[in-house]
Amino acid sequence: MAVDELQAIIQRCQILEEADFKGEDFNLFQVAGQKCLEDGYAAQLLEVIQNEKNKVIIKHMGWNLISPLVRCIFMYKQEDDKREHCLKILDQLAQLCNPKELFLGLLEQIEQASGEQVCQSVMLLLQPLQTVLLKLQNKKAYSVGLSLAVIMNQLTPLPVPYTKQQIQEDKLGLCQCCNAVVDFAKPFVNEVVKNMEKSSEYNDMELKEELLKFCMKSLKYPLLTAQLEQLEGIEEHPFRHFATEIIDILWDIRELIPLVFLHCKGKSPHWENQEFAEIERKNSADSLACLSYLMFVQHFGIDCFPMVFSPSYLLQCNMTHIEVLLKRTEESMLSKGLDLFESCLLRMEDNSLLHQYLEFRSFINVPQDLVKVMTLCPLEHLRKKSLNILQLFIDKFDAEGKYTLFRCLLKTSNHAGVEGYIIKNIKDQIHLSLTKACDNIWFTGHHLISLLDLVLLLPEGAETDLLQNSDRIMASLNLLRYLVIKDCESDNQTGVWTTLAKIEQNFLKPLHVGLNMSKAHYEAEIKNKKENRRDAHNSNTVCSVTVSGQKMPAMTTEMQLQVLHSALFTFDLIESVLARVEELIEVKIKTVMDEN
Repeated sequence: MAVDELQAIIQRCQILEEADFKGEDFNLFQVAGQKCLEDGYAAQLLEVIQNEKNKVIIKHMGWNLISPLVRCIFMYKQEDDKREHCLKILDQLAQLCNPKELFLGLLEQIEQASGEQVCQSVMLLLQPLQTVLLKLQNKKAYSVGLSLAVIMNQLTPLPVPYTKQQIQEDKLGLCQCCNAVVDFAKPFVNEVVKNMEKSSEYNDMELKEELLKFCMKSLKYPLLTAQLEQLEGIEEHPFRHFATEIIDILWDIRELIPLVFLHCKGKSPHWENQEFAEIERKNSADSLACLSYLMFVQHFGIDCFPMVFSPSYLLQCNMTHIEVLLKRTEESMLSKGLDLFESCLLRMEDNSLLHQYLEFRSFINVPQDLVKVMTLCPLEHLRKKSLNILQLFIDKFDAEGKYTLFRCLLKTSNHAGVEGYIIKNIKDQIHLSLTKACDNIWFTGHHLISLLDLVLLLPEGAETDLLQNSDRIMASLNLLRYLVIKDCESDNQTGVWTTLAKIEQNFLKPLHVGLNMSKAHYEAEIKNKKENRRDAHNSNTVCSVTVSGQKMPAMTTEMQLQVLHSALFTFDLIESVLARVEELIEVKIKTVMDEN
């Protein structure tokens, strides 16, 4: 019945000229064709489409069958003959239909797909879409750009497989789809390459710009999120393959090297709305950061890279990208930022980075971001790695650079553990200055005294929270103990003996007072807890503790007492080191007086 209806419409339209086709004819053809597909007469419909006599009718009306055709393809199972007939119909429509109308029909189907069908739709329609685009004469660049933009917009909301198991399963088909999109773009890349080879002054930049936009989008998604390390058991990592292809396209269209060195490349669209402008800038920054990671860490396209730049210049170029990545909280992006930073630093020799680089804002911002990763990141392996990289960064600077960086981090870190770590580094640099033959003015004399003013003090005097600042206080006391032992009052290379009165006033005396107050407070708390426990005859009384807005597990009285005793132990430890420092100072002063 459906086939008869279709044949009747076909016979009626065969006697008409193209110009005489009416809207009613289009509707009748679409309804009859759709009915044929839904009733299982795909083979008969294919015969109609392949009939040479119907060529003109299919050219103008065939594109209306795309929507029901796609529905039927997904409805039939893979091995079904009817599905095979539907696929042949799709191929015939791509060859015979009006390219402009079919182009819009295919894009509409890709745009309407959702959820699990997104990748399936894209994979199904890429080949006919490519066929149609290659036949277009007018606005080809615009149409290619629109196709790639629609496809990438559809893929972007999909989660990127990250673990080895997820990549192997590729549940939604994203891995396969991404590489199919690259194959889809290759004829257009070849066209740009051919045109550039014909003329050194290649003027038709539109298609090249569209391909560049596609590469930039691909760098942000999926490559910025993807796991790109070589995984055991996966012979050809799909995202590594995709990354290679994207780098190859950029090289072919002569944009790879300019993008690595220019932070704002290509035509940046002018947005009246500042919010849109900021989104565009951020997207571009993410893409360029990923490109640097691919080149300098994974070494994609490194063979094309000119080996004429100094390691310090490469670090300078990459610091903006490292800053972008370290500001992110996602593991995949944070780890890429740390890897890129580490890779750049490992190219350099220790003490070779000039202090003038700290005049660049990113050289100050990045270590501060690194500190945030060290102290706030929930992933232990990233916290440890960021600490190692901070040390690597410190080691690369010359003496004045280290000195400036230490001052900066002491003022900005706001974390006792980090401050303690920096103070330990200061001690190491002083040790090198005192033991090496060469004179280092930055960690001796008046420069060091200025630095000690930041180190040997309590942030809030005697009222400083000694428990919270214990790491910093212990590091400061150890530094002072080292200075007193290592630097004789007669030599006074470090200047510590000149400024001893100030140190006692700003650090040692307030620390004594603070220790007495803190110990008295905690001892009173312990006494109070013990009395409450006796009164209640129950050691299982609990209290709730809130940390950073998160309610912690309830603590019994016994647990609270353990915490209080641990605090007292910390105070005793500080007090013992403080007593040793004061004893050493007293002995040294007495020795000098006896000699005099």
